[in-house]
Amino acid sequence: MGKLIGRFVIIGGVAVVGAAVLFMLFATQPQPQRANSAPRPVAVFVAEAERGEIALTVDSQGEAQPRTQINLVPQVAGRITFVNPDFIEGGFFEAGETLIQIDDADYRLAVTRASAQVAQAQQALAREQAESELAASEWAELGEGEASSLTLREPQLAEARAQLAAAQAALQSARLDLQRTRISAPFAGRVRSKNAGLGQYVSPGTNLGEVFATDTVLVRLPLTDHDLSLLGIPVAYNAAGDERGGVPVTLSATVAGGYHEWEGRITRTDSAIDPQTRVLYAIAEVTDPYGSGADDGAPLAIGLFVNAAIQGREVDNAYIIPRNALRGEDSVYIVREGGTLEIHTVDIIDSSPERVIVSSGDEAGDLVVVSPIRGASNGMRVHTYNAGGEQLADYSANYEEAPEGEETGESVADGEDAVASAG
Repeated sequence: MGKLIGRFVIIGGVAVVGAAVLFMLFATQPQPQRANSAPRPVAVFVAEAERGEIALTVDSQGEAQPRTQINLVPQVAGRITFVNPDFIEGGFFEAGETLIQIDDADYRLAVTRASAQVAQAQQALAREQAESELAASEWAELGEGEASSLTLREPQLAEARAQLAAAQAALQSARLDLQRTRISAPFAGRVRSKNAGLGQYVSPGTNLGEVFATDTVLVRLPLTDHDLSLLGIPVAYNAAGDERGGVPVTLSATVAGGYHEWEGRITRTDSAIDPQTRVLYAIAEVTDPYGSGADDGAPLAIGLFVNAAIQGREVDNAYIIPRNALRGEDSVYIVREGGTLEIHTVDIIDSSPERVIVSSGDEAGDLVVVSPIRGASNGMRVHTYNAGGEQLADYSANYEEAPEGEETGESVADGEDAVASAG
């Protein structure tokens, strides 16, 4: 019994000592200081909004195609007796140059026969004219009253004239067939494909090859409704009514490892909007793409896929801001004098990966925030820095500073580190 009482005394003593130690710890703990509710300013990168006259540009893409492309087909039958050495894939030829010659022996004989028939018809007509004149003279001497047309041999004379006309038409047809044995193109161009060779017998309509003209190359460029508004042209555009002679366009592509550009003009738009893509195609033309229109000896080759930069309308008093200053679809953060943030809604005219062009919502000289910022709100306090990391203005005097050692919101140093890492 005495041992049990001794244990309870020891346990009670330990509990009293523990309670005393805890009381001393809580009594000597320093009291936390009340945090200042005023947030610290956030460091942000800013850029200045610029104002000026902007020439808008519309980007598009398309494939170069010839304006004129035809299949060479004969109009007469025969065996091919001559093929121009330039009538090969990629060959150049001049307008009217003989590309293929068909055997013309039969057609020369046909011309000779038709010429003989014309001579016979002329002789018959001369004989009938003489007989008609003789009949008229005899009737004047011996006849009474008015002579009939048959008496004066007028029907026979008309028949002789008709036979002469038919013979002359046959001669002209024979000469045309003879001319058609020489096959050429009415333009200067290049050979795209060749389907006939020397000695081959061809008939009318046989496809001998495909050729295209090199005077002009066309590029069909798809344009959206927004693109048309930037260009300032109507849907039914035709360069005939444009004093500029068409909308300037620069076509570019990489050919044989080198970058090349070709200058052209949009001369018209398609007659209808594409029902599948809902775009309207504009037709760009490049004149003499293998000659004066070539870039440093590089022609605008048929089938080449090119990028197009189309010169649009000019906008007066537009404002330019960096692309990363745009927040969402149409908002920007502007820093006002004193280091406070304002959220503005802007009217966007055009945008690119580098810049945004707006017509309102900004003013020239406004400082727009280009760095990431969390929880932005009107009136937020900021410190501004340029792209080089130099502080543009120190607004610390305008802020109520928290007592030293207090942690109150996002600090200036934290904001600077965040902006620097984002930059």
